[in-house]
Amino acid sequence: MPGLEELRKRALNAVDKKPAIGTDIDLSGFDIAPVIHSYLADEDLCELPNAEQKRLIMAGLDVNQKERAGTFFQKDTSVIHCHSAQEGIQVLPIREALKQEWVKEYYWKLVPVDMDKFTAAVELNLHDGYVIRALPGSKSIYPVQACLYLDKEGLQQNVHNLIIAEEGSELHIITGCSTSPHMKRGIHVGISEFFVKKNAKLSFTMIHNWAEDMLVRPRSVAQVEEGGLFLNNYVCMKPVRSIQMYPTCHLVGKDAVARFYSIVSGSPGAEYDLGGRIFLREDGTKAEIVARTISNGGKIIARGHLIGEVPGVKAHLECKGLLLNGGLIHAIPELEGRVDGVEMSHEAAVGKIAQEEINYLMSRGLGEEEATSTIVRGFLNVDIPGLPPQLRAEIDRVIEESDKDVI
Repeated sequence: MPGLEELRKRALNAVDKKPAIGTDIDLSGFDIAPVIHSYLADEDLCELPNAEQKRLIMAGLDVNQKERAGTFFQKDTSVIHCHSAQEGIQVLPIREALKQEWVKEYYWKLVPVDMDKFTAAVELNLHDGYVIRALPGSKSIYPVQACLYLDKEGLQQNVHNLIIAEEGSELHIITGCSTSPHMKRGIHVGISEFFVKKNAKLSFTMIHNWAEDMLVRPRSVAQVEEGGLFLNNYVCMKPVRSIQMYPTCHLVGKDAVARFYSIVSGSPGAEYDLGGRIFLREDGTKAEIVARTISNGGKIIARGHLIGEVPGVKAHLECKGLLLNGGLIHAIPELEGRVDGVEMSHEAAVGKIAQEEINYLMSRGLGEEEATSTIVRGFLNVDIPGLPPQLRAEIDRVIEESDKDVI
C-alpha cells in the first residue's frame, strides 16, 4: 500500500478536485480546528441532558447501552466514549488504531484518497473516526453502536472509519449521525471502508438525524470475499440541507452477496443525491438494491447501478418514490451487463397516494391524517432479510416517530 507520505501528497493534489456527481461545496467557510471535550465514563453517558439523549436515540445510540456489543461516541472532533463489551469484537478510535501496523493495511485501500476534495480533506485534516473489527470466527451477540455527533456551530467534521469482519465472523453495527438541539449549520465529511472476509457476515445500519442546514458528504466502499454477505441499510427521515452519497461494493469472491436498502424522506428545500453501485465480479455473486423515497417538498435523486462482469450472476434493482407535497424524485436505475449469461432486472416507479386508498381506510373508521400515515408506513415497510431483531426494531421505531414530520 502507499506510505502515509504518499497518501498525503495525493491528497494535496486533490484539494480542489470536484465530486464526479452532485453539487459541489465550498469548504473554506467551515472551521476545522480541534474541539476538545472530556471523556465520559459509562455512568456519565446516562447523565447527558434529556434533549441530547433524545437526539442520540433518534440516531440509534442508546446511552444505557442495553443490548449493545460495544459503543463508539465522537462529539465534534473528540472521541468521548469508546469500548467493546464482547470478546472477539474490537472498537478503537482510528487515530489510536493507526499506531498498529495491521490497521495500515486497510487504511485508504478501497476509497481513493484523491477521489475528490472531500476525501482529500479527511486525509489532510483527520479528526478521528472508528475501527470496528470482528476477529475470525467471532459472532456479535448484539450490535455495536457508533455515533458521530456535532455540537459546534459551523464545524467541518472529518472522520475515517474502518469496518472489518474477519473470516467466518458475524458483525452487526448500528451507526448514527446527529447534531445537538441548538446546532444549525455544519458539514460532515466521512470515509468508510468495509472489508467482509471469506464466509463472514456484516450488517451496517446507518441512521441520519441532522440539523436542517447540515451538509453531508460520505464516501464509502466495501469489498466482499467468497461466501461473504454485506447488508447496508440507510435511514434518513429528518430534515437536512444536502446529502450526497454513492456507496460502492465490489463482490470479489465466489457466491458473495450484497444488499443495499434505503429509506429516505425529503423535506422542503433539501437536496438528496443518493444511491448505490455494486460490481458483481465472480461466479455466483448476487446483489440487490432497494430504495424507498418520499418527497415532502425536497429534491431527491435516487441512483442505482448494477454491473455484472461474469456469467452466472444475479442482481435486482428496485426504486420506488412517493410524492406527498410537491418536490422532485428523479430515479436513475442502471443495469450494466458486460458478458453473456448475466441475470439482472430493475423496477422503478414514482407516484402519489391514491385518493381511493385514503377513502377506503377512512370508511374503515380512520381519520384522513391517520389513513395517510398508515399508507406511508406501509410504503416504507421494507423487508430486510438477515437483519437482527434489535436493528429491525430500531428502524421501525425511527420510522414510527418520524411519521408526523413526513406527512
